[in-house]
Amino acid sequence: MRFYYLLTFLLFLLITSSCTKDVKQVDIIKEKSLNLQFNEAYTEGLEALDGGDVLYAAKKFNEAESLFPQSDWAPRAALMAAYSYYTQDYYGDAIAELIRFKKVYPFYKQLDYVNYMLAICYYEQIVDEEKDLQSLISSKKYFKIVINEYPESDYTIDAKFKVDYINDILAAKEMYIGRYYLNKKKWIGAINRFKTVIDDYETTIYTEEALHRLVEVYYILGLSVEAEKYAMLLGYNYKSSEWYENSYSIFNKDYEISNKIGKKQKEKNSYILEKFKSLFE
Repeated sequence: MRFYYLLTFLLFLLITSSCTKDVKQVDIIKEKSLNLQFNEAYTEGLEALDGGDVLYAAKKFNEAESLFPQSDWAPRAALMAAYSYYTQDYYGDAIAELIRFKKVYPFYKQLDYVNYMLAICYYEQIVDEEKDLQSLISSKKYFKIVINEYPESDYTIDAKFKVDYINDILAAKEMYIGRYYLNKKKWIGAINRFKTVIDDYETTIYTEEALHRLVEVYYILGLSVEAEKYAMLLGYNYKSSEWYENSYSIFNKDYEISNKIGKKQKEKNSYILEKFKSLFE
């Protein structure tokens, strides 16, 4: 009887072992098959991209990613899909792919590149600075992510350069609207626009003028304390600026008159000197 039980147990172990091996073999075969399918789809994507068929290329890269999502190459395939759209200016599709990528692969080691590409996709859609405000803002948002979160990235220097350019455009827009309000005597609107330039775009070339315009508006409104405050700020930072000279002349009308007389006198003296020199030529 004991021999019978022992024989039954050994048969059970043999069958179980055989089934386990079969399962392992099936898993290995399946994984090899997935690898092969992934490689085929990825290769087709590269060939299509090289041939200029970017839509088919993106489709094949997406297919490769979905075939073997647990592989190390899956995020690369997803990025190649986004890049395929970008090469032919399908910016909306490229942006959608990159935003999806950030959700699916939040710990990918090259997220600096992903954010930089997102910024570039928005940046290259800027055709008319007067109209493409959302593209400017979105582009700046992702460039700032690169600058703040990846300061050592290869893309940081270019991101800083482009943010400075975007700030110049946004500041120019604020100044244009501020001047319009000033001409229409809409004082509050003008003040808010000029303050925005000072607060948000202080490194741009428009800061000096914005400070002067605030001096001008507050002086017109009779708020001399506020006007003097911004005049002092302008003088402290930009004393050699023509805008400081303009602000100074608002408080000192005699300065404006004497300055004009002085310029005329200099021109007259220069003319006399030239005439004198000509006598000896």
